[in-house]
Amino acid sequence: MLGLTRKDLTLLIVVAILTVFAPFILNPFPADSALAQFNAGYPDLMQRFVIFGIFAIGFNILFGLTGYLSFGHAAFLGVGSFAGVWMFKLLGMNVLYAIVASVAFAGLFSVVVGFVSLRRSGIYFSILTLAFAQMSFALAYSVLTPITGGETGLQLAKTDPRIFGQSIADDGNIPVPSFFGLEMRDSTTLYMGGWEFTLNVGYYLCAVVMLVAFYVAIRIFRSPFAMMLRAVKSNQQRMNYTGLNPKPYMLAAFVISGMYAGLAGGLMVSMDPLAGAERMQWTASGEVVLMTILGGAGTLIGPVLGAGFIKYFENIFSKINQATLEGWFSVFPDGLSDLLVTLVYPFVGKGWHLTLGILFMLVVIFLPGGLVQGGQKLATVFRRDKNANAVEGPAADQRSQAGE
Repeated sequence: MLGLTRKDLTLLIVVAILTVFAPFILNPFPADSALAQFNAGYPDLMQRFVIFGIFAIGFNILFGLTGYLSFGHAAFLGVGSFAGVWMFKLLGMNVLYAIVASVAFAGLFSVVVGFVSLRRSGIYFSILTLAFAQMSFALAYSVLTPITGGETGLQLAKTDPRIFGQSIADDGNIPVPSFFGLEMRDSTTLYMGGWEFTLNVGYYLCAVVMLVAFYVAIRIFRSPFAMMLRAVKSNQQRMNYTGLNPKPYMLAAFVISGMYAGLAGGLMVSMDPLAGAERMQWTASGEVVLMTILGGAGTLIGPVLGAGFIKYFENIFSKINQATLEGWFSVFPDGLSDLLVTLVYPFVGKGWHLTLGILFMLVVIFLPGGLVQGGQKLATVFRRDKNANAVEGPAADQRSQAGE
């Protein structure tokens, strides 16, 4: 079905189910509960889960299959964002314009960057991509300000032409992004007991796009094209000796990966029509590297898990302040409560990066294959216990019968 094996189809269905029911799964605690701050089922965070999941899926096509580590993929994310906002300014507020333009412009830019960067391999390739990203950031921040908005970023205005839509909405404000009449900010809230579940149009549009991107990634990973990329990763020199030229395959993988990043940038501005040069900084490129490695480079579901893991901790633990900790530890005596607050506070709030760094170190040390490896180990343990019970049960019956 859909050209997938049973295993891949099952994986796609599982991802689709988790994505559709994410507003319910990510809200396990009642809204009035003290643990409600650990809920992640609100639209803004869920949108970032799937958008950065797309970004990481695309990066994994390059890094996971070829082993070429790019430190400049944020440049394509930024190009996609700027292209998307310009489509809103010139054509209209339909997000389809932004998505198509973001993918196209990011693809064209990645052809140029890839053509130059792929002349080198290893650390030299990584440095070249980082240099392109930093040059792009510098241009967007201080040189191409009429196009990028410079320090303030590219924003919409009431004076924008919007050839195929309204320049000013009926209420006198700037129109909001929509998909053929469905506004991205429209939401429906379901109340079930003490729980609140928000179903947001923007999230489900991003979710559908992510499922399509995930399906395309599966087809790429199972194609002869991916076998060529794995051959490059395994032994590029031996591949050259066979008479095959790996450069076209490498460039194609680089461009596809860049288009995924552009798609993520287009979805970002579709949810919030603002593009800034900071999206091109090296820190954004480093973030997608962490997502891919943390989830499991070279696996299909790993980058999505890594993106969700990092974005969850970024948004949840950064909101924990000193007052929250004092409320948590108030059940202890005053001296012990103050000590616990003093010890924990550096790891939350503004110090959430420290917590994330520790978690990343633990995953790399104990699960070199990422979160996917951890899931595989758990599955192996459960299968081993199940098989042991299946063998031990009949043996115990035979022993009891022999004793009788």
